[in-house]
Amino acid sequence: MFTIRPYQANDLDALKTITIICFEGVSMDQNIEQWFGAVGGQDWRFRKARHVDADVAANAAGIFVAEVDGVVAGYVSTRLDQATQIGGIPNLGVLLAYRKQGIGRTLLEAALTYLREQGMAYARIKTLEQNAVGQRLYPSLGFQEFARQIHFIK
Repeated sequence: MFTIRPYQANDLDALKTITIICFEGVSMDQNIEQWFGAVGGQDWRFRKARHVDADVAANAAGIFVAEVDGVVAGYVSTRLDQATQIGGIPNLGVLLAYRKQGIGRTLLEAALTYLREQGMAYARIKTLEQNAVGQRLYPSLGFQEFARQIHFIK
């Protein structure tokens, strides 16, 4: 059994660890590193973990944490854009040992409820083509693909 609760400051290190583990193989930063090597003396894990810092700084109240027996098992973060009423879900991660229990789905449902409560008319989430889990999970919650994007770096 798991519970979903609001983010607390002492969750930060656990969320960064989850991010590094869960985004292995499905991270834009890792893709860059595979093509060009380490950038700026830091590997992709360092850069991806910093996304959690950005999520906290942007909207700590919109981060939700899943716990199983007191262990942080996953999280989801949100962003608000009041001017466009399009909320964002920049990061979602559930540790492998806790998958297939509905945690990711429940975290996304908590994020969607929060975004609605904050006046967002839409919720946007992005995933890479190589993220098979996201490509199955997001449509099952009603997300519709509306565009594809190509990323370049020089």
